[in-house]
Amino acid sequence: MQTLTVGLEERSYPIHIGTGLLANEELLSAYLPGKRAAIVTNITVAPLYLARLRETLHKLGVQSVEIILQDGEVYKTTETLQLIYDALLTHRCERSTPLIALGGGVIGDMTGFAAASYLRGVPFIQIPTTLLSQVDSSVGGKTGINHPLGKNMIGAFYQPQLVLADISTLNTLPDTELSAGLAEVIKYGLIRDLPFLEWLELNMDKLLARDIEALQYAVLRSCQNKAEVVARDERESGERALLNLGHTFGHAIESGMGYGNWLHGEAVAAGTMMAADLSQRLGWISEQDVDRIRNLFVRARLPVIAPDLGVEKYLNYMGHDKKVEGGKLRFVLLKSMGEAELVSNVPSELLLQTLEACVVQGKHE
Repeated sequence: MQTLTVGLEERSYPIHIGTGLLANEELLSAYLPGKRAAIVTNITVAPLYLARLRETLHKLGVQSVEIILQDGEVYKTTETLQLIYDALLTHRCERSTPLIALGGGVIGDMTGFAAASYLRGVPFIQIPTTLLSQVDSSVGGKTGINHPLGKNMIGAFYQPQLVLADISTLNTLPDTELSAGLAEVIKYGLIRDLPFLEWLELNMDKLLARDIEALQYAVLRSCQNKAEVVARDERESGERALLNLGHTFGHAIESGMGYGNWLHGEAVAAGTMMAADLSQRLGWISEQDVDRIRNLFVRARLPVIAPDLGVEKYLNYMGHDKKVEGGKLRFVLLKSMGEAELVSNVPSELLLQTLEACVVQGKHE
């Protein structure tokens, strides 16, 4: 097991990364102050890992309130959030009752938002079971739900007290979900860690084959990158926005296609290719760099062409992006391989060229 710390002074917390962590009583014991904990999970993860976590809690003398939700991005709504509140109130959960998120990014985001708002704040523990949630959404305290007009537009910054990334849970992850997680892993190399990008190019086959050592290293390196950024910019006033490479385009894809039809990582991969194309048009990276990025996504079994929503739809959905400031679209683009920048003055003609090249072109491939 390896441990990192997200440094936020009195709200700092550990990220434990390793195998068999669900059964590790010692890691959880300090974060369970009472005799009860509420576990929020879904119908896919519950049959696989709920009993194991329940047994660990019971060995510590902690009874579990279990809230099992439907699975998928389409359920990341106010209606599903209400089901969490209903269960917490029905079981008379108190301010000392921790909420434990057992699942992927959707479960983590909704559980975190429930923890931030139930009784105005209760303890929150993240146990991510997908690659994407282990390397990204479980770290940093972003919580929330979707709105029909935009992804993650309603939520709160609310840090967990503990993150347990059990690499063993990736053994049951569908291949498409594993690839979706790799999109966020690749992102860290592109925006701030070129040596990691080079490592990914050498080890992509091992990651796809679920080599435990390779996966643990990828999760560790990704979390190191994110923890450093979050410690310097918790509420995304500056540097943290760079973690959204490909997300302005990607969130438009998710919203425009209907939540759940494209996995988040798939949309981020196609969105990152659009960001790379725009970066090239600005003269910042070369055509060879764009090809290099494309080849890595293809090897990770991710889409590199976005769906054809139409230019107007893209612009409309991107207009609801959280990075919009003063009515202006802002994009995370690549100044070079391994260096990103938040840009607000992209010439409209270049943006339209990117939308036409990366989207309309996809109809003919």
